[in-house]
Amino acid sequence: MKLNYKFRDESLLETALTQSGANATHNNERLEFVGDRVLGLTVAELLYNMYPNEAEGELARRHAMLVSTETLARVANELDLAHRVHHGHMTAGRIQHVLANATEALFGAIFIESGFDVARSVIAEIWRDLAAADATAPKDAKTALQELVQHESNGALPEYEYLEPTGASHSPVFNVRVTALGKSATGTGSSKKMASIDAAAALLKKLAI
Repeated sequence: MKLNYKFRDESLLETALTQSGANATHNNERLEFVGDRVLGLTVAELLYNMYPNEAEGELARRHAMLVSTETLARVANELDLAHRVHHGHMTAGRIQHVLANATEALFGAIFIESGFDVARSVIAEIWRDLAAADATAPKDAKTALQELVQHESNGALPEYEYLEPTGASHSPVFNVRVTALGKSATGTGSSKKMASIDAAAALLKKLAI
């Protein structure tokens, strides 16, 4: 995987790869804010064109998977960004989020420097193969977990507990714990919905062991 873009302003790239823990003033949070929107719209357009016979719900599930923290962190690793990201002290569990945020910030920086059409082209080149990887739309983790639990426990549902958010007040990280079938797992995300999906995915992995 290759980033088909050369920055004219190297300082913009450095900002995109600088987490707030490394620099409280000059960091990638604003670029991440922009990049998240550019990525989301580009992937939505890509899916709309690639899967003309799928309903909104199927497209939404594909979209959620393709812009998830896990996918973004994988893209960061394949673009060899991991060793270039500047970050403060953090736990191992935060590494994926830092890499995902840096990836979004990178696309935000491309948008700021060269506009939407260029950013869309760069993103689409990377995401086209990712979007084509699954012939059928995936179930989101919450739906898959609910179906598994109902099947194994005569109709019971997973229980979600919303924990205190962490991180900066203007960019909180939401935390959720889910419990089912005698096991629990936690997840994080930029919204309660994303955190609950992350928690459900983590619990599915535990229950599969």
